[in-house]
Amino acid sequence: MKISTKGRYAVRVMLDLALNDTGEYVKVREIAKRQEISEKYLEQIIAVLNKAGFVRSTRGAQGGYKIAKDPSQYTVGMILRLTEGSLCPVACLETESNECERCDTCETLQVWKDLNDAINKVVDGVTVADLVARHQERIANMDYSI
Repeated sequence: MKISTKGRYAVRVMLDLALNDTGEYVKVREIAKRQEISEKYLEQIIAVLNKAGFVRSTRGAQGGYKIAKDPSQYTVGMILRLTEGSLCPVACLETESNECERCDTCETLQVWKDLNDAINKVVDGVTVADLVARHQERIANMDYSI
């Protein structure tokens, strides 16, 4: 499994909005510049986040985007599933009941289940608020280096 740029950028956008949350709406141009993402591509990603209610938007001169809820309410897994779809490493685990005709005799199925569980544990265990804290800690550590 490989996370696409769309998924990675969506996580970065949510982090950027959380880091720059002053109560004001943030322009796509500003996010694109800070994140070094094309404005056109960023608009596509933000449209997905906006439609899902992860961000709020407003039009006009003071328009832009802001994170809709507290950053602790969004996990990396939520954002990735929204932009990437399933995070399952194999197709047979994507549905509630395994439709694979070999599932009863598949010696590797448990490996894929364990991998799927590990992926979900990681991405669902990290919130945007956690990423904000990591960012602030890294910046603080940079300030103290000689």
